[in-house]
Amino acid sequence: MAISVYISPASATAAQYDEIIRRLDAAGAGKPAGRLYHACFGFGDKLQVFDIWESQQAFDKFGETMIPIVQEVGVDLGQPMVEPVHNLIQG
Repeated sequence: MAISVYISPASATAAQYDEIIRRLDAAGAGKPAGRLYHACFGFGDKLQVFDIWESQQAFDKFGETMIPIVQEVGVDLGQPMVEPVHNLIQG
């Protein structure tokens, strides 16, 4: 079952986000298996992320690489909101 993941850190800047993406790419996890959609939005130090994943297992596998990188960059993800996807319309 597909899941949605919404992450709203207390503070995350564009520079921090860009560094996380750079490190994920370098680790071979820039386009992880099972991720269907990714968006980063917001402004200033209030960036947020919304993803759609094929399954909780795919998200958990990505987290093994992503979480240490995010911690090294100094972003506290807080508690992500994870909910099942009822419908996904592309386009």
